[in-house]
Amino acid sequence: MLIIPVKEGEPIERALKRYKKKFRNTKVLNNTRKRKYFEKPSVARRNQSMKAEYKQRLVLAKENI
Repeated sequence: MLIIPVKEGEPIERALKRYKKKFRNTKVLNNTRKRKYFEKPSVARRNQSMKAEYKQRLVLAKENI
């Protein structure tokens, strides 16, 4: 559970902004979306491999520029 202490005189919008930032950093929503559907382990490995290849191509392309 996230606890956000609100300082005296602090606007609630500011506290909400801090809460949202902490919530994003915990990656709860990403995990929830990821677990929404079952993904076979072989498919997960293939996607991970494809993502790594894509990132590597981006790095190489950036070096060649």
